[in-house]
Amino acid sequence: MSFMNPVKKFNVGIVGYGWVASAHIPAINASSLAQVTAVCSSRPLDASELSAKHGGSIQVYRDFDEMLANPDIHVISLCGFPYQHLEQTVKVAKAGKHLIIEKPLALSLKDLRLMQKAVEKAKIKTCVCFECRYSSQFLTTKDVIDRGVLGKLHYGEVDYYHGIGPWYAQFRWCKRKDAGGSSLLEAGCHAMDALLLCMDDDVVEVTSYDTKSSSRIFAPYEYPTTSVSIVKFKNGSVGKCTSSIDCLQPYYFHTHLVGSKGSLLDNKFQSNPKGTDKAAWTTLDMKMLDSGDVSDHPYTTQFEAFFKALAKKKTMPLTSLDDAVKSHEAVFAADLSAQLGRPVKISELKKA
Repeated sequence: MSFMNPVKKFNVGIVGYGWVASAHIPAINASSLAQVTAVCSSRPLDASELSAKHGGSIQVYRDFDEMLANPDIHVISLCGFPYQHLEQTVKVAKAGKHLIIEKPLALSLKDLRLMQKAVEKAKIKTCVCFECRYSSQFLTTKDVIDRGVLGKLHYGEVDYYHGIGPWYAQFRWCKRKDAGGSSLLEAGCHAMDALLLCMDDDVVEVTSYDTKSSSRIFAPYEYPTTSVSIVKFKNGSVGKCTSSIDCLQPYYFHTHLVGSKGSLLDNKFQSNPKGTDKAAWTTLDMKMLDSGDVSDHPYTTQFEAFFKALAKKKTMPLTSLDDAVKSHEAVFAADLSAQLGRPVKISELKKA
């Protein structure tokens, strides 16, 4: 199969025309190597209206299998509900299309493993929407770490505070256990993923506790909406990840890293290898993650990296399926720990 059309761009089919798709489509079209040429939705859509709105020729499908049968579509972007991801991923893999998939990958470890097998068997390329890794905040933070400014990290905390209530369209479905899953799966997985990015080591054990707000606003949630997880890494370092989707405050993606030469706190750092007193922080020139609105997320940067890697038939950096599986394993270990009331080793999940 040839993956390039005459204008040297990958053709992308979007599955699910909702809030997330409204961010994926312009981001894909803004990239240098791809364009959206099809949308599949359960809702009736007008192809001419979509084409005019998004600035290109877009074909509309009601049947997913029919979309997959189109040989001119090279990549599928899954923007629907998480509980649909397994069935859709298996079909995409069998069709030999490459895959962009929103987080969470799956709501259960069993589904995650089945998705892994399907993707590995088909040898398709993947991009998982842990797009925060491509934000100015974490590209800069990772550069500071990689340059050795902080020395060897022995502690890190990355926390996600974002009240997701009735004012968000996704609240109508994410409040359900069978659709949202948990505080971490619903949204806090971005923070767990960023923690793993910063600490850059394998997780060996997770201990987690969860709770829930008494506010009537968040009462419809069928699962605990705040959790705190302590993460132990293979090299002996430790981390902490809080996920709170029932907080009443501005959006806050908190980051605090502590190393042998210095520390980083959100958008500032101090590097003082000699250990002498120093009162001031140095401020980093970067844009902070400050919104849960998908329109503010760095999809364009992420998708550009994906399509460039795809053009070279290489695995994309930072957010391939293999990268995302590790973060999901830490999330599933955390949720299981809170449920069982004990630490959970990642090795326990490997056996599943």
